[in-house]
Amino acid sequence: MADTIEKRACELAVYIIETGATVRTAAQHFGISKSTVHKDLSQRLPQYNKLLYTQVRRVLDLNKAQRHIRGGMATREKYLLRKNT
Repeated sequence: MADTIEKRACELAVYIIETGATVRTAAQHFGISKSTVHKDLSQRLPQYNKLLYTQVRRVLDLNKAQRHIRGGMATREKYLLRKNT
């Protein structure tokens, strides 16, 4: 069981690093919850692979810094679509 959790945590990290995906996108891609992704990456991964953890942490921090911009863009799109229909 622990081996599969370690493998999943590493696969999640590699996916996020390669694609720049958000936690939500990664959770959908792997068919697991966002909280599982968070737990795997923030608590489990540092125990298994410190280098991979530091790389994925950079991507997650960047995503966190940009999320307010993405949210604003999504809201803008929503209201533009309503206005045009």
